[in-house]
Amino acid sequence: MNTKRVDFNLLVTFEALMAERNVTRAAERLQISQPAMSAQLSRLRELFGDQLFIPGHRGMTPTAKANELEEPLKAALNNLRDVLAGAREFDPSRDALTMRIAASDYMQASVLLDFMLQLRQEAPGVRIAMRNIDPPRLEDQMKTGKVDLAFLTADLIPQALRSRPLLEEQYVLIVRKGHPAAQHDLSAEDFSQLDHVIVSPRGGGFSTAVDDTLESMDLRRSVLVSASSFLFVLDAVRRSDMAALVPASLVRNQMDTLCVLKPPLPVAGFSISMAWHERAHGDSAQRWFRQKLLEFVAQR
Repeated sequence: MNTKRVDFNLLVTFEALMAERNVTRAAERLQISQPAMSAQLSRLRELFGDQLFIPGHRGMTPTAKANELEEPLKAALNNLRDVLAGAREFDPSRDALTMRIAASDYMQASVLLDFMLQLRQEAPGVRIAMRNIDPPRLEDQMKTGKVDLAFLTADLIPQALRSRPLLEEQYVLIVRKGHPAAQHDLSAEDFSQLDHVIVSPRGGGFSTAVDDTLESMDLRRSVLVSASSFLFVLDAVRRSDMAALVPASLVRNQMDTLCVLKPPLPVAGFSISMAWHERAHGDSAQRWFRQKLLEFVAQR
């Protein structure tokens, strides 16, 4: 093959088509028109002398040749990106950057929103696309570029990803303003007699490690609501006499509508790490973003 006549943009097109398995979505990913993407696909087929993608009912199926090409071309593109990233540092005052972030609703509300607002002054060209964290699919999402940075507990981070600890979180007890429980110091028995709302990320659970602690003290609490979202919990507590244990940073700016109390029994906290793929490790823009986030959290 005469590489002097090869348009290396076609390799980026191939990468997008392998990731999306759909001409329309691949075109959207590269921000080009669908006819332009179709023309690129035709040139790819001519370049490699293979159909590469076969149309089907649910998108396109890669041929054996396409599957054979995927890893070496991806490695070559990532190496090229690393070279280009190292050639010029990211300038936040004028450069554009879109960060695709996966995080829980708690992280989005308690950390990332404030970080995004602070970033606007220094980096007006930065855009953030947030999605809910999906740990079983995270490695694949990062490999294909659907996620650039993720936030989760260390035990859920796939071994193939890079990671770094970000913050330590502790739980607090919240009730609405004017709740009788906020008028005096609570004992563990007082706590157990409250009606509770808890978060069950997998859905349907009505107990946590806190209930094991209570049981060891011969106590049991009443859990009325099991929610999938911490934001639901905050609203439920504001509008009722229910209580909830929530991460402290989530209610940092909620003191006008909530009373924040120290739990009257031991409640283990947790750590959050940020994770990213090897393909993004050397990118100067993403390195800058990760460092700014670390600095932001350290100053809180």
